[in-house]
Amino acid sequence: MLPDDWHLTQDVDDFLARAGDFLCSRPALHNTPLTDIEKLRIRRPDAHGPVTAVFGRLESGGEIHAVFYLTSRGRLGLTPLSVEQTDALAAHLAVLGHSPANVIADHDTATAYADSWQRHTGAVPALFWRTHLYRLGTLTPPQPRPKGRGRLTGGTDREHVARWCREFCVDVGEQSSIDLIDAGSWDHSRFGDRHFTFWETPDGTPVSMAAATSVIGGMVRIDPVYTPAHLRGRGYAGAVTVEASRAALAAGATDVVLFTDPGNPTSNALYQRIGYVHVADFAGYKFSYGAPEAG
Repeated sequence: MLPDDWHLTQDVDDFLARAGDFLCSRPALHNTPLTDIEKLRIRRPDAHGPVTAVFGRLESGGEIHAVFYLTSRGRLGLTPLSVEQTDALAAHLAVLGHSPANVIADHDTATAYADSWQRHTGAVPALFWRTHLYRLGTLTPPQPRPKGRGRLTGGTDREHVARWCREFCVDVGEQSSIDLIDAGSWDHSRFGDRHFTFWETPDGTPVSMAAATSVIGGMVRIDPVYTPAHLRGRGYAGAVTVEASRAALAAGATDVVLFTDPGNPTSNALYQRIGYVHVADFAGYKFSYGAPEAG
């Protein structure tokens, strides 16, 4: 596949007009590009500077086979590619002078790109994210169901939601998201576009939280799900995930997905019990470009 098959643009509306149907053709597998590109589409310049990104589509014979996007913060997102295609893209971006900070894609694509990028640029990749992707089959509420109810959060819950999002980031080591929350840049964190649901005990005390994206291309992603450590093991996470999933279906989603930590067998078993089915594995690699030698 020749690099010339990649068509690049910084016009997100033009990109979506041409590649939107492709992204929506596999909404579960393409869930991250769908949400990331939508966030880039609606975001406006602010004190952090203009929001710029590069978008690319791999097209031949009038048919799109893959896409990529590279944000101004260096996040490179890819849809599935063959080893040959990832190598051609890496060579093309290297020639154009792009320097992604990281790459996120399905496991095979991300790993192939990391290898190609190191070969073409010398940048050293390091695995920082491994996850399973699950898609909702038949929603099955857990039994027994913990006492309480689900409740969509409102404006008065913002401080509580932000605190729990920060605690979640501490648990999973997402320092960049912590920095944005601490700086008051909620809308620019990965939580700014989410709809949050609390699970509350009968007296109205929130004990667990789940968030969901808006419906995009028929897809909703549940992310994150968080229960404070001292409240875990009581069924709250399963109950709030069911509530958020049910709300996604009611909003018209045909594909409800979530990511899980492969190293956490408890959460993986939980999501399978309530109806989620494993679809694919994903990975993320960050790149180190090295420091210049002292003169």
